[in-house]
Amino acid sequence: MKSIQKLSHYIENWLIEYIKKSQMDGFVVGVSGGIDSAVTSTICARTGYPTLCLEMGIYQNKSQVSKARKHIHWLEKKYNNVSYHFLSLNKLFDEFCLTLPNSKDINKEKLALANSRARLRMTTLYYFSAINNYLVAGTGNKVEDFGIGFYTKYGDGGVDLSPIADLMKSEVFVLAKYLNIIEDIQNSKPTDGLWDDDRTDEDQIGASYDEIEYVMKNFGENSNQKFTTRQKEVLQLYKILNRKNKHKMDPIPVCKVPKYLKNSI
Repeated sequence: MKSIQKLSHYIENWLIEYIKKSQMDGFVVGVSGGIDSAVTSTICARTGYPTLCLEMGIYQNKSQVSKARKHIHWLEKKYNNVSYHFLSLNKLFDEFCLTLPNSKDINKEKLALANSRARLRMTTLYYFSAINNYLVAGTGNKVEDFGIGFYTKYGDGGVDLSPIADLMKSEVFVLAKYLNIIEDIQNSKPTDGLWDDDRTDEDQIGASYDEIEYVMKNFGENSNQKFTTRQKEVLQLYKILNRKNKHKMDPIPVCKVPKYLKNSI
């Protein structure tokens, strides 16, 4: 218990130090009803700085909306520095879809629109960030942000700072238990909430977070770890996703122009 308490305090202090240097006034967090956003919003609230929670549904599964709102109400009662807005972005998303031409590839279109939902939410977060002088707190964990790139570039990946991005998913769950996050959220299967159905992250990725964590921790040139058949399959999947999504996880490439070319202008 002491170690997880120290971890929570460390992240809280990191947030406090960062916001002091940034000269911003608070945090804004998108709350989805999942474990990552619940933990992130709670830690932000524990800093004592104003924390604005946004539930931004876009044809969201009702159970996800319910869990998000339960968490926000729980947080507001627990911390007097918490405020919130419940927003439906359905009309905004519908209008966006109507302006676009139909795609010949329906599967690519569905994926593009799913990612567009995340980007509309990001735009909404930054609206509230701008009018309140708040930092947008990211909710990604280490598996998603630096392992397989399971997030939307300039969507849920568009943030000012990432409090839990160095934590594995299992560590986020341990932290959630320490923070007394509501059990409905702790017991739910993780989902990104970007689809009209109730597909989970595991359905989309093809492996569980525990499986991916294992290969992330044990894969490397100096590892003597022997993998089972299933672990080898997950390792191959991890390599594919990591390579495919490098463009999200690496800094944006910048074309460095030689001085002799600049000097010749």
